[in-house]
Amino acid sequence: MEILDIVDETGEPTGRTVERTEAHSSGALHRTSHVWVARRRAGRVELLLQLRSRGKESFPSCYDVSSAGHIPAGDGFVESALRELREELGIVAASEELVPCGLRRIRRRAVFAGVPFVDNQVSRVYLLWRDVDASAIRFQLSELDGICWTDLAECRAMAACGVPSNCIDTDELDMLAAAIASTSE
Repeated sequence: MEILDIVDETGEPTGRTVERTEAHSSGALHRTSHVWVARRRAGRVELLLQLRSRGKESFPSCYDVSSAGHIPAGDGFVESALRELREELGIVAASEELVPCGLRRIRRRAVFAGVPFVDNQVSRVYLLWRDVDASAIRFQLSELDGICWTDLAECRAMAACGVPSNCIDTDELDMLAAAIASTSE
């Protein structure tokens, strides 16, 4: 059972908690961290995408942010981001390597396996410059079915049209692009 902090609009815990499945059925506001792993190749920026496991409760078999996760009660954005990177992708990073891209408010409703799903979260978005060979990454098989590098512009086009299946938001990619423009590896 995963226990999450219920938070306010800025992502600050309110002192109340909720079980993760309850958060997604009731719409309780909770937190996540998103980390986009990026590299430069041939003058272009590429993003590492994960293909969510077909067994995931939400957005199964969809392309998604490099690494993302709910923040357990009592944890912070950065420590959760670093833990998810390590667990999902085997990438060890230091907090100083994370480039903050901003705070994002996510609200969406869907139905998965006949069950209503309410996503109501505050997410901190980070950029991590890391040029790694996708075949060398030992990703978490229970969470992911695969990973791939994709050009940032192609990823944005993919997110805008929904093909192939993905749960990537163009607003988040815009935040990421702004951070990329203001930083270097």
